[in-house]
Amino acid sequence: MLRFLTRRTLGAIVILVLISAITFFLFFAVPSEPARLACGKNCDPESLALIKQNLGLDQPIPVQYWKFMVGIVAGRDFAVGHCSAPCFGYSFVNNEPVWDTIVDRFPTTLSLAVGGAAVFLLFGVGIGMIAAWRRGTWADKLVSSLSLIGSSLQVYFVGVVCLAWFVSGLGILEQPAYHPFTAGPGAWFKGLLLPWLVLSLIFLADYTRMTRSQMVEQLQEEHVRAARAKGLSGRTVFFRYAWRGAIAPIVTIFGIDLGSLLGGAMITEYTFTLHGMGRLAVESVQLTDLPMLMGVMLVSAAAIVVFNILVDAVYALIDPRVRLA
Repeated sequence: MLRFLTRRTLGAIVILVLISAITFFLFFAVPSEPARLACGKNCDPESLALIKQNLGLDQPIPVQYWKFMVGIVAGRDFAVGHCSAPCFGYSFVNNEPVWDTIVDRFPTTLSLAVGGAAVFLLFGVGIGMIAAWRRGTWADKLVSSLSLIGSSLQVYFVGVVCLAWFVSGLGILEQPAYHPFTAGPGAWFKGLLLPWLVLSLIFLADYTRMTRSQMVEQLQEEHVRAARAKGLSGRTVFFRYAWRGAIAPIVTIFGIDLGSLLGGAMITEYTFTLHGMGRLAVESVQLTDLPMLMGVMLVSAAAIVVFNILVDAVYALIDPRVRLA
């Protein structure tokens, strides 16, 4: 296991370096000039040259990239002062440290992702197991039909409808907003309840269908039939034998989905006006803010890569047939 984790970690570092290089060099292919954006509308040549020097934009692009990568590990000195590691530089738009902005926005995305994932995993898997247990009955057909409809919905549609009904119309839910958990668990829960429900509704349909199909497939396996032939009860066969084989693919997809959500649920955050990583990424692209964009991209990619590694490790623990070389 240790050898596997070491190998995957080294591979993850290579992937993150490639992502950073591609993002960095593609940024300079756009027609906008970062220094001019930072300088503003009424910018004279002297101010533009000073900004380029302060931001290091007067140096060759490979040199800028090297200093950027070194700053992440060891920190970096700017004209405005020293930037401690992990240093992603200063924003071209507001001159704020990129890492501080990410740290400020990440709790919103973390709360949204973890809360929504807990809801859609719990209810999606539970409903899917019920549908598999009652296969062929009216309950199974109802769940299959509703999950098909749910998988066709989109956050930007369901979110707006729910805001109109439950917030503006009926007034039974509060306007979505992020409140720190430490400031009050009640306010934190109420402010994110509607985004959790909408986000879980979209994912819940997929997890319901996937759980049902995996359970039905596992119930046809030879080892499950052998367990039935031994006289074990249907409940024991269902939960002890079929469930263990069906959970591995679900864990794999869940790890990928959770990593992606931690990277930033852009549509959900825009729909409910939540200032998280997804919204920050869109704003960085619109404003051509390279340091902010690089920081968000690397943190998002790191979340996805780390969860992929964890999923592979958990997969091996769940399924005894998997052996790590």
